[in-house]
Formats: sequence, structure tokens, C-alpha cells
Amino acid sequence: MSADDKTEIEDPPAEDAVDEGPRFGTPGPPLDRRNPFMIGLLGGLGVIVAYAIFLGVRNAASILVLIFIALFLAIGLNPAVERLRKWHVPRGAAVAIVALVVLGLLVGGVIALIPPLVTQTNQLIQNVPDYIQSLQRNKTINELVERYDIMEKITSAVNAGTVGNTVGGVVGGAKLLFGTIFNTLTVLVLTIYFMAAFDRLRESAYSLVPASRRGRVRLLTDEILTKVGAYMVGALAIAVLAGASTWVLAMILGLAYPFALAVVVAVCDLIPQIGATLGAVIVSLVGFASSLTDGLVCVVFFIVYQQVENYLIYPAVMRRSVKVSDVAAVVAALLGVALFGVVGALVAIPMVAGIQLIIREVLVPSQETR
Repeated sequence: MSADDKTEIEDPPAEDAVDEGPRFGTPGPPLDRRNPFMIGLLGGLGVIVAYAIFLGVRNAASILVLIFIALFLAIGLNPAVERLRKWHVPRGAAVAIVALVVLGLLVGGVIALIPPLVTQTNQLIQNVPDYIQSLQRNKTINELVERYDIMEKITSAVNAGTVGNTVGGVVGGAKLLFGTIFNTLTVLVLTIYFMAAFDRLRESAYSLVPASRRGRVRLLTDEILTKVGAYMVGALAIAVLAGASTWVLAMILGLAYPFALAVVVAVCDLIPQIGATLGAVIVSLVGFASSLTDGLVCVVFFIVYQQVENYLIYPAVMRRSVKVSDVAAVVAALLGVALFGVVGALVAIPMVAGIQLIIREVLVPSQETR
């Protein structure tokens, strides 16, 4: 048999070849995304994921607030760091200097707060009987007490208190104190970290923006960050003014620790929402420890001053520093406190300044081109 005959026998004929196709069969048609089952399944999964995110944010809300406050403070203190860097100070040393200054102000405020608070509280407790006797000599006060049974109501309220409630109040006060210390230290540490890594964090955020828009976004964002720094300077100016006014009041009334009281009010005035009230309570306590008249004068002074600060001084300073109108400053501060509390009070004015900048530089030009 020849080689050609072997080849003809070994090679099967072309018509006998079979096309088997895919090994596991032909794929079927794709799933219909408009199928009611698929719509319900995907919708349910979306609801579950959204609820899980909500639970995570709610459980971590307190920590997220601390992180946000620390980031805001880092943004506000960054201009001071940049000023030191212009004087050829390394960034690490500049951050350390700014952090030590801030820490020194806080420690100085606490040290200035403790002596008058302890001393004047003891004096106030000692003077309470004299206050009661002076009030009892007033015929109008006695008539009101008898008409509304004030003494009986006070006695019943005191008798209603138990040892358990007292212990619970002490434990709650201790938790509040240690919680405040922990939150303050956490914010300080995070602020230092954010200041040290500020440039790196900012460049990382800019890298997420498309390259075609990165330059404009960088300019707008840097301007908004500058507004935050200007807001911090304005807040410091308002706090210094509040402290100076308190010093003048203390000197006129002859209160003890006038400079310490001024420092306490200035430091407290930097705390949004409750700071001004806390400082007013401390100074009024010192006033009542001195005399009933001095205490009433302090109460009236701070009520009037806080209204003047909220509606005249605060808007005027923010108009100069952040370039926000008086009406916008007042409305933003009120809405920020009402909606988000301390965080809202912190970011209200810079947020309004940023919104105004975006409207002026982005929204209005885009409307003009249409």
C-alpha cells in the first residue's frame, strides 16, 4: 500500500467532521433586568445597604463629629503654620509651635477658671443665708412667697430628692467631666495630625478631580480654605473683645480676679453655642458671691452684651474678615445652631462664604453662557 493510500485512510472525509460548539452548551438569553423579581431583589439589597450605612454613621456619629471639628480647626490654624513656614521654619516645628500655643491658651483658661470658681462658689454658699434674710425683709417678695407657696414647693422638691438620685448625679457629673476631657484631648491630637499632613491630604483630594478641572477646583477650594482661616481670626477677635468687656465690668464692680475672669470669658466665647453662656454664668457667680447687686448687674450686662454681640459685633466682624453680609451671617449662625448644634455653629459662616464664592464664580458665569 502506498503512502498516498495511507493518508487517504487516516484522514477522515470532510463531510464526517462534526462542529460540537461550546463544551457546556450554548449560553441562554441574558436575564431580563425589568423582571419584577430582579427589580425587587436589587431594590431590597439597596435598602439593606443604605440601612447598614445609616447604622454605621449613627453609631460612629460622636467620633465623626470629633474628626470634623479637628479637621475644621486644622484648616483654620493652617494659615498660622504657613506664616511660620514663610519665615523658614520647618513644617514639623511650625505645627509644634502652633499646637503648643493653642494648648497653652486652653491650659491658661482652665487654670484661670479653677481659683475663682472654687473660691467664689464657697463665698456664695456662705452668703446664701444673708441673701435669704435680705429677701425676707422685702414685703413684695414675702407676698409673692405666701401667694404661690414658694417655700412649700421648694421644701417638697428638696425632700423628694433621695440618696440614689444624689449618687446618680455625682456619677453623671463624673462621666461628663471625663468625657469632656477625653473629647478635648482627642480633638487636639487629631488636629495636630491633620495640620502635620495638611498638604498631603489636600493634594490627595485634588488628585481625585479630573485633570481638566483640577486647576479651577484647586483655586476655588484654596479660596474657601482661606475663608475658614479668616473666620478663625474673626472669632478670636470677638473673643478678645468679650474678654476685654468683662475685664472692664469686673474692674468697675471691684470683683475678685478681674484678669482671670476676662481670660475665662474669652476662652469660653470660642466655644460655639454654649461658650458665651458658660462664661456669663461663671462671672455672674463671682458677682453674686460679692453681693446680690453685683450679681444682678453681671446678669443684666451679659444678657445685653450677648444680644449686641450676636446681632451687631458678630456680623460686622464676619463681614470684614469672611466677606459675608450681616443678614447672611446672622441667618447662617441661627440655622447652623438649630440644625447641627456645635458643628453647625462652627461651619455656618465659612459654608455661606464658600456657597457665595461658588455661586459667583461657577453658577452665574454658566448661566451667562446659555
